[in-house]
Amino acid sequence: MPANDLFTPDFLPHPYWWDAAHPVKEADGALPERADVAIIGGGYTGLSCALELRRQGVEAVVIEADEIGFNASSRNGGLVTGGVKLALSDFSRELGKERADRLTAEAIGTLQFLEDVIAREQIDCDFEKTGRFVAAYSRKHYDHLAANSDRIAALTGARCEMVPRERQREEIGSDHYRGGQFVEAAGGLHPAKYVRGLAEAARRAGAKLVDRTKVQRMSRSADGWRLETSAGAITAQKVMVATNGYTGEATPWMRRRVVPVASFLIATEPLPDGLAAELVPNRRMLADTRRVLSYFRLSPDGRRVLWGGRVGTAAMDPRESARRLHAVMTTVWPQLRDVRVSHSWNGNVAFTFDFRPHLGSHEGVHYALGCQGNGVAMQSWLGFQAARAIAGAANEPSAFANLPFPTAPLYDGRPWFLPMMLAWYRLRDQIDRVAS
Repeated sequence: MPANDLFTPDFLPHPYWWDAAHPVKEADGALPERADVAIIGGGYTGLSCALELRRQGVEAVVIEADEIGFNASSRNGGLVTGGVKLALSDFSRELGKERADRLTAEAIGTLQFLEDVIAREQIDCDFEKTGRFVAAYSRKHYDHLAANSDRIAALTGARCEMVPRERQREEIGSDHYRGGQFVEAAGGLHPAKYVRGLAEAARRAGAKLVDRTKVQRMSRSADGWRLETSAGAITAQKVMVATNGYTGEATPWMRRRVVPVASFLIATEPLPDGLAAELVPNRRMLADTRRVLSYFRLSPDGRRVLWGGRVGTAAMDPRESARRLHAVMTTVWPQLRDVRVSHSWNGNVAFTFDFRPHLGSHEGVHYALGCQGNGVAMQSWLGFQAARAIAGAANEPSAFANLPFPTAPLYDGRPWFLPMMLAWYRLRDQIDRVAS
């Protein structure tokens, strides 16, 4: 397709999700002078924390630099994995078997937690437990998936089955992969509707949401903490940092421990009749096993493809990222070569140096950070857990609480090394592919 014909006439350089649930200016008024708890960040983590704090009778103010839910919480692909990938990591040598087992159980339980929150708060967000198909990029990757299938089934209590290459069209209308793995304990939702519903639930419970207010500095005060913001100052007994891939200079200790990585997505125009069913016969959420992975799905109405991936390390022109993603997508699905792109956008995910989420406090400042690109359920859960710890309501600490939180020498929150890592990962993917 000629480059000029790739985009629809009404192409939008913002998330497809915003067509139905655009972040809006909050109407909660000015920043208050005082609060029991000030929460920095108005995404899944901060809103979940505020909701649970109010359920525990604790006053909570959410302070967001943009509109509530403007960043990763309304920009992701809406795939919900329920902590399976994290649960497959072996932390027993590092943490001891008892704590490692607890961490695994917590990670797996985040999917049920998310379902319970959606049901309890009656959040209309197109949640559907579709299952997930993980497509193997090489034979080696297929064998690695197969080695973990029984464990995933045992951990989740649900089906996990290998689909060999000769049967993969039962799950994906492509011959590009080497088979794959079906995981029943997974699903998808509309992320912008979910974060909007979470905000409404927090507000109903009595939390105050203040947007377009950037926290610039923090310092201890006689009453706890003084936060200086673009809209004035607020004094809070406690502070919770829930900024994840957008952690800034106001919290330098946290900023040195999270690596913001840009993730890019496109949405296609509505597909011709019958094509969606050919591409994704069972409406699964999909991802592949490349280190520079792709993740993809149908839109909730089943009419479009949404395709995401790491085609760069920092924000770029949405049309350029769309061209790159379209090239990857049509390698997998040649059927889409003449299908145009209607939306293109990006958002930051947050990685940590030990590749696991972190929950705890540093010098009296609470935090929940580092979802490794799998944050819909996990960050909602960690926000809840942070609230329980702040309110003193937890029966026992979360297994994620106060784990050693590493950084790297000379790292100040600006990931200059990402282009080299991306190139190295691409090379390793090519080696695996050739070897298969």
